Amino acid sequence: MVNDQNTQSENTENLTEEELVQEAIRRGQESAELDIKAQLEAAKAQNEELLARIRELEDERESIETDEDLKERMIRLQADWENFRRRTARERIEERERACEKLIVNMLPVLDDMERALDHAQSEAEGNEQLKNFCEGVLAIYAKALDILGKEGLEKMQPLGEPFDPNEHRAVGRVEDADMFEESVHDVYQNGYRMGSKVIREAMVAVSFGGPVRPAETAEEVEEVAEVVEEEISENN
Repeated sequence: MVNDQNTQSENTENLTEEELVQEAIRRGQESAELDIKAQLEAAKAQNEELLARIRELEDERESIETDEDLKERMIRLQADWENFRRRTARERIEERERACEKLIVNMLPVLDDMERALDHAQSEAEGNEQLKNFCEGVLAIYAKALDILGKEGLEKMQPLGEPFDPNEHRAVGRVEDADMFEESVHDVYQNGYRMGSKVIREAMVAVSFGGPVRPAETAEEVEEVAEVVEEEISENN
């Protein structure tokens, strides 16, 4: 090694000034190339480390995205199940209500017959204790039937004296009465019924006219109701 250095030193001493400059440039280039090569190797190693870390992060991200996707799918499935459960429960309730409503509607003519029979029997029961007791027994049965149907949601309307409502009443006649408010239910020929907020049968009524206007109503409103009443009476006749 010492010999090599001595040889290079002797060679350098024998070089001209221009050759010394060229030699310095050459050695500088060699040193720069070695530095650049070392830097490239270091950069390459860092790059490989970064690439490896990027791959790790990508794997972690895919894993996280997969977990989040599964969670989201589970949430959607749970929501779909809850919607299905509520919908089927509601449909079962609606089916039960429809079946119950159909049965009750079919029972209404039976109630009408019992009411008419009671009205007739009570009119003939004056002075007849036996018939009177019979009427009381039938009336108790009628009341019990209404109570049972009431537990299923049936409600008997009480429209007498109330303002005529085309959504709940069906006008079949008119009665002049100066003591009753205009366009009120004067007589009830057939009872109306509702289940909850739904009218399952309108009350068949006669509507008053010739009386004072109800305080909360205007003359125009009374005229509108009167037109509806006249139309319904014409249709029923």
